[in-house]
Amino acid sequence: MSDADRPDLSGPHADRLLSALFDSHAPSLHAYLARRLDAATADDLVAETFLAAWTARDRYRPDRAPARAWLFGIATNLLRRHTRSEVRGLRAYAREGGKAVDAEPPDALAVSRADATSHVRAMADGIADLRQEERDVLLLVAWAGLKPAEVAEALDISFTTCRTRLHRARRALRKYANLLEEQHD
Repeated sequence: MSDADRPDLSGPHADRLLSALFDSHAPSLHAYLARRLDAATADDLVAETFLAAWTARDRYRPDRAPARAWLFGIATNLLRRHTRSEVRGLRAYAREGGKAVDAEPPDALAVSRADATSHVRAMADGIADLRQEERDVLLLVAWAGLKPAEVAEALDISFTTCRTRLHRARRALRKYANLLEEQHD
């Protein structure tokens, strides 16, 4: 990994380094957050992520995690605080058969762009039923494109814990998909 992946943010050029991190990682952070929230809220959370990164720059340890994983960890923590109603929104979405329950569906998942099929509703229910820890790991891998090792660093958990949570999340979603297939047979 290059020095650009693990910059020293405690030095005199922290402002330039963080600006470069913003240029490099803000689009992928926004894409990840916008899949879980509406675009305007994602904009706000990206800004809050970099504000938190600036505030915590002296605590960033380049030897522990690359900057990308550190930033996704901050964003995920902010997302958790912001989306206490995520499960309720997913359940309402599923109950309404994929119809928007507000002007903008809460936590606008990728399913908000799909037809309101029973498969989409089942997957929304499946994601909503996951434990928060499993949901975060799954969505950081699936939507943010982080590798499990990066997710472990971002969430400050062991690699084994990350892999276990990812396995449990995928297994639970496969179960939902299998139940759906049985219902349609």
